[in-house]
Amino acid sequence: MAFAWHQTKFRVPYKDTDRMGVVHHGNYITWFENARTECMRHYGLTYSEMEDIGFLLPVMGVNVTYKKSARYDDCIVVLTRVVSYSPVRLEFAYEARKISEEEFIHGTGNESVEPFGELLAKGTTVHMWVNQEWKPVRMDKAAPEVYAILKNIE
Repeated sequence: MAFAWHQTKFRVPYKDTDRMGVVHHGNYITWFENARTECMRHYGLTYSEMEDIGFLLPVMGVNVTYKKSARYDDCIVVLTRVVSYSPVRLEFAYEARKISEEEFIHGTGNESVEPFGELLAKGTTVHMWVNQEWKPVRMDKAAPEVYAILKNIE
């Protein structure tokens, strides 16, 4: 599948750094979550709307590989894309990258075909669609309009 990368940009806040002056490793997972939420919103699938119609998307697994450290006030982009989906599962890939001030301020659009910037960390999350009782659901049957959006992200 050839999904585009969605871009979420921000500056590293001081609270995300540790005593060594670098971003604590656990914060990358929070960054991935924020970027995933914005990616889904960009494509018309907000978490609040999913919950309002009775569906949840819990994380079943997280994988992160760290390459370099980010520091306070660095300009960051987290690139996010759907890498696979089925009626019951959804998998995202992420790349946290340090970018220049110029790319941060004057970057173009919300999507990119190729990653850019200096790779800091990359990872994936796997999710399962469930109902309010935490029972797995097939989105192609339970909410075909939601499943259609996933099919059109490519």
